[in-house]
Amino acid sequence: MREVAIIGVGLHNWGELWDDSLRDMFVTAATNAINDSGVDHIDSMYIGCMSGGLFAAQEHLASLCADYLGATPIPATRVESACASGGVAMRMGWMEVASGLSDIVLVSGVEKMTDITGDEATFALSTAADTEYEGYQGVTFPGLYAMMARAHMAKYGTTIEQLSQVSVKNHANGALNPHAQYPFAVTLETVMNSTPVADPLRLLHCSPITDGAAAVILAPVELAKTKYKNHPMVVIKGSGHATDTIALHSRDDFTVIKAAEIAGKKAYEMAGKKPEDIDMAEVHDCFSIAEVMATEALGFFEPGQGGPAALRGDTALDGSMPINTSGGLKSKGHPVGATGVAQVIELTSQLRGDAGKRQLKDPKVGLAQNMGGSGGSSVVHILEKR
Repeated sequence: MREVAIIGVGLHNWGELWDDSLRDMFVTAATNAINDSGVDHIDSMYIGCMSGGLFAAQEHLASLCADYLGATPIPATRVESACASGGVAMRMGWMEVASGLSDIVLVSGVEKMTDITGDEATFALSTAADTEYEGYQGVTFPGLYAMMARAHMAKYGTTIEQLSQVSVKNHANGALNPHAQYPFAVTLETVMNSTPVADPLRLLHCSPITDGAAAVILAPVELAKTKYKNHPMVVIKGSGHATDTIALHSRDDFTVIKAAEIAGKKAYEMAGKKPEDIDMAEVHDCFSIAEVMATEALGFFEPGQGGPAALRGDTALDGSMPINTSGGLKSKGHPVGATGVAQVIELTSQLRGDAGKRQLKDPKVGLAQNMGGSGGSSVVHILEKR
């Protein structure tokens, strides 16, 4: 396989964007990525989107996005894996370039979530769970992750203070991110006293619904070396993908995100890396407990130690293992189809050295972990500065 480089990145600002359509957000992010890369054409593209039909009454995104970007008749594919749609789109684009099928591939993610009512959004998101069993019983994702949190607390002694510190840290990072939906700091007391959602989770333990888009341009390393040299080179060294049972009740252990663990092992093996080689990570903190469990699944901390690590400050910008320097899903926002692509953009920005006020000191290797539902699917990418 050929080595694959990220040669361009682009975002559309995230938030409740009443005046921007799904297609407009996609075109803005894609155009920004194209301009950042300096390419004059694209050979193929992938669009991560969880549920354009339920959120925006729009399917057939492959045709729509190619059309409004002015890119027809190139092949275009819409990718869906719930909240991991963007990450899986990244993997598909990486595979196409690595295989030699195409040289210049656009990978994007987009979701328009706020043009429907809260109840309708809750229903749309619930379709990422087991509809006939979990959904039929009225369980939504806050309830599922609350059960995971309770199980983790019972097994390891994880505390509400530890979960709350995850939110405090991510909002501190998001306050430094001009693209974040909620770029403001919060205190531990504010998080712990926010509105109860599903015990033990409170409102500020939960990511918001968001409108937004993200895009990257991929090319083989050899072509990037000779033709596309606008930025320091960032290479995708490893990619891993795995699934688990969709229903939480079918798993042996609620306290382990097995799909993330397996996807991480595959990515580490491909990249020739270990957890201790990673300088920073963007992980899927749809709820604060998800970040804690992801950092354990990826081997950054031993089982049960993700919460104490967060409370000690190990995962802060100046900690030993910075997690979610972007602000994560919690502060940056979570337009579900775009999240996995935006995670890769944050790592790329850090590795290039242009992450602004949240820039880490000379990172060399970063990891992105994106997942769907309560961990029914997960994808991991490892990026390295060359």
